[in-house]
Amino acid sequence: MDLATVSSHRFARSRDDLCLGAGETLLAGGTWLFSEPQPSTTGLVDLTTLGWPDLEKLPDGSLRIAATCPVAVLRERGGVFAWCADALLMSPKVQAVATVGGNVCLALPAGAMTSLLAGLDATAVVWTPEGGERIVAVTDLVVGNAATSLTSGEVVRCFDVPAASLAAPIAHRRFSLADLGRSAGVVIGMRTDEGVRATVTGSTTRPVLLTDGEGVEAIDCWHEDAHGALDWRAAQTERCLAEVREELG
Repeated sequence: MDLATVSSHRFARSRDDLCLGAGETLLAGGTWLFSEPQPSTTGLVDLTTLGWPDLEKLPDGSLRIAATCPVAVLRERGGVFAWCADALLMSPKVQAVATVGGNVCLALPAGAMTSLLAGLDATAVVWTPEGGERIVAVTDLVVGNAATSLTSGEVVRCFDVPAASLAAPIAHRRFSLADLGRSAGVVIGMRTDEGVRATVTGSTTRPVLLTDGEGVEAIDCWHEDAHGALDWRAAQTERCLAEVREELG
C-alpha cells in the first residue's frame, strides 16, 4: 500500500540518525507498516542501512540476532527457529523481508518471534535516546496486546539468546482454529537445571512464564478475539502445557 502522507525517507547510518522528527517513524522490513494507512506518518527512517549483522556468535556462546534480521535468515537455523518462522504463515517472499525486531515490537499476541525469543529466555538490547543502552528480558519487553515497555526514543538493537538455551532440549506446541490459521496459542518448553521452563504466548496478551508446578490458573492475561474464545484457548493451552512437560520429562 502506498503511504500517501510520507514525504521523506532517511537512511540511518549511525545512532544519531535515529533521533526522530515530528511525524517520522522507524522502518525495517515494512511488511506491516505498508499494509495499512499510516495517516500520522510523514517520514520514514530506515534501520536496515545501519549494517547490523543478521546473526553473531558472541564470546560466551550466545547468539545475537539483529533487530533487522529477516525472519527467513533465522528460519535457516532449523528446529524451533524454523517452526516459529513457519507459524507466522508468511510466504517465502515476505519472510525474506519481515524482520525479527519488527515482529516483536508489534507486540501482537500471535507474534511468533516473540514466542520464540521468550521461549528461549532471550534478552533485548535496547538503545536509549541519551546514547546508553539497557537490557530487558523479552518476556518483559512485550507487556500487552500491541504494547511494549519501550519508551519514547528507544530502539531495539538486537536480541541475545543464551548459549544454555541453544543447547537445551526444547518442546513446542501450537494450536489454531484451522490448520493454517493464525496461532491462537503457543507453548514452548525448555529443560533447564531447575526443571521445565514453559512460556505461553498467543493465547495471552503478553508472554507468560510458567515454572514447574505452575498451571494455567496462574495466567491472568488471557486473550480473546475472532481467532479463539477465552475458554477454548485456556483449555488448549492447558493441554499443550501438559504435552510439553511430558515430552521434556
